[in-house]
Order: sequence, then C-alpha cells, then structure tokens
Amino acid sequence: MPSKIALAYSGGLDTSVMCKWLAETYDAEIVTFTADIGQGKEVEPARAKAEALGVREIFIEDLTEEFVAGYVFPMFHANAIYEGEYLLGTSIARPLIAKRLVEVAAETGADAIAHGATGKGNDQVRFELSAYAINPDIEVIAPWREPVWDLRSREACMAYAEQHQIPVEFQRGDESPYSMDANLLHISYEGGGLEDPGAVADESMWRWTVAPEAAPDRAEEVDLAFEAGNVVAIDGEPMSPATVLRRLNELGGRHGVGRSDIVENRYVGMKSRGCYETPGGTILLKGHRAMESITLDREMAHLKDELMPRYASLIYNGYWFSPERRALQALLTESQKPVNGHVRLKLYKGSASVVARWSETDSLYDEGVVTFEDDAGAYDQADATGFIRLNALRLRLGARRGRAN
Repeated sequence: MPSKIALAYSGGLDTSVMCKWLAETYDAEIVTFTADIGQGKEVEPARAKAEALGVREIFIEDLTEEFVAGYVFPMFHANAIYEGEYLLGTSIARPLIAKRLVEVAAETGADAIAHGATGKGNDQVRFELSAYAINPDIEVIAPWREPVWDLRSREACMAYAEQHQIPVEFQRGDESPYSMDANLLHISYEGGGLEDPGAVADESMWRWTVAPEAAPDRAEEVDLAFEAGNVVAIDGEPMSPATVLRRLNELGGRHGVGRSDIVENRYVGMKSRGCYETPGGTILLKGHRAMESITLDREMAHLKDELMPRYASLIYNGYWFSPERRALQALLTESQKPVNGHVRLKLYKGSASVVARWSETDSLYDEGVVTFEDDAGAYDQADATGFIRLNALRLRLGARRGRAN
C-alpha cells in the first residue's frame, strides 16, 4: 500500500472527490499536481481547493511554453493527423502531464501516482505508458478501474462531496452534458448527445469558434514566418511558441476555422465520436505543409508522408516516450532544417487556404526550369524520352507476356 500518492489534480468535482477518496481508501498522504497547458481557465483556484482538502504539498505549474515548443511543434513537423482528421490535441498533452507528475512524485517522495482517466478511454493508456517509460517502478492508481470505486456517476460524486464537505463549485443542473478536455491546441467534446453518431451536434456546444456561416464576410490574411519548421513570427511580429498558438487560435476562432466531427477508433478497441475545435492547429498544419512544399526535397517529403500515419498512431496510442517515436523525431528534426520562409494564408468562413509561399534562402522551386515560356535551355525536353522509355521497360515486357490487364 502506498503511503504517499501524487494525484493529477484539476480542481474539478471528479478529482476533488478522488483526492479525498484516495486519502481515505489508502490511508495515504496526497500530493496534488495541476498543469496549466493553456486550457483557457484559471488554474490557481485549484490551490485553495486542495488546501481545503487538507493537502500540504500542492504543485501548480505553467507548462504552456514547454507544451508548444517541446510537444506540439515537434508533432507538427510530421504534419501528424490520426485517421485523416484528428489533430491529436488531447493525445499530445498527456505525456507532458505524466512526465511532470512522475517528477513531482520523485521530488516529494511519493511512492505512487494517480489519475482520473476512466477504464474506457485512451488517456489511461497514455498516462501510464508515459509514466512507466520515465519510472518503470512507479505504482499507478486508476480509481475508475478499482473494484472498490463505486462513484460511477456525477450524482454519486456530488453526494460524496456533500457527505465529506468537499468544496466544489458545482450545482446540479448546471453541468455541461459533454465530457470536455482543453489545452492550448484544442478543445474536445464527447458523451451526451454525441454518443449517437447520427445526431447533429448542437451549435451551442462549440466554445472556441464561431459557426462558419456567422464568420465575417470579409477574408483576413495572415503571414507566418517559419524557421526550421516552426512559426516564429506572425505578420512580422516575433512570438514565443505558446504566443503563436494563442494568436492563431484567436484568428481561426474568429473565422470559424478548425471544427471537426469524427468517429475515431480508440486504442482500447471501441469506436467513439468526438467533436474538436483546433483553430490554431488547423492553420499551422496548412501553413507548414505549404512551407515544406517549396523547401523539402521530393523524396524527403514523400518519406515523411509515408511515415506520418505511423507517427500519428504512436502519439494517439501513448507512445511518445518510445524508442521508435524518438528515432522518427530525429529524422523529422533533420528534415526541418531547410523549412524556412513565409506562408500567407487567407481565413474565410471556416477555411484556411494558402495564397502565397516563399523562401529567400531555401526554396527548391526554380521558375526558370518550370516556366511554360522560353526556359533558355534550363531544361532539355528531349531528355524526357529516355526517362519515359526506361520507366516503361518493365511494363512493356509484361505486356508482351499478356500481363497488361
């Protein structure tokens, strides 16, 4: 039995109840850790709530810059999308939170960590794979999977909070019908009416973006400056990684960019419907691919596209700290060295479209070669004859043996 437990603590109803439940069930001292990763609400109130629960060691940390610079930007080097649409907003946040939670446990002498992820979702896998990769001997407590955990509903948690005089800012009837997760990259919605994939999501659900039809009737252009694959300035203004993403979220949200409604395959085996708002990430992805289109060698670009689904699955499934992800990241980092220059995008009614891209130092685009006008001998079109014949050789040999169809 652990004597001291480091709990990933949000300050909400579930983790406040869990804090008390863990202390009583395990007769253990609780340490709380709250990460600010840009979830859009003040996290400092979690301190007073933890203090009211008798917690003596309380950690509340701003990890927004580390989150974007060390996790989001490296992920976007791969142009990573899971199953064609999901920009991995929740997935990429979990390894950072788990890493810091394990570090807090070590700093405070805790012999276990705990989290509030349920036994049905992906987050339990992401938290625990990350934790074990950092400390293979750490004990992990997941109350939702414990047979003695009987608080299986919001009403049960409320009753427990009232019984134990746990201070929570929550009133029956005021709760959102959705399970939501937010960080600087995205906000997600699951559960409630979304559990029917045939039901249309309520417009009132969306919090970060206006409906595309309600967006401004005039397009807005934005200039992204890239260095080594990362956006370092917007419209000529240098910005830190977190500031870049905040600014792109504002721009995208104003123009209805970044909504998605998908049914995805969870790692644990079930299908799940989720709705996501990723305005800044949508713009970032579009801009990054455009920057690569003129600065990356063809085969490098194609290799990245081939590896991307595997890389995205590694992040989705919780393998950020795996050796294969680290190896892929090394390749991606190398690939980004020439990804320098500018991309201009137009935001309008839910879309982010590229209208211009240029690089003064690293562009492989040669107008003198590709022009439809006189190229002054830069490209000898007669060379294409032998190129085509050599590439057609195996097809011609097969056709002569009747293998054309």
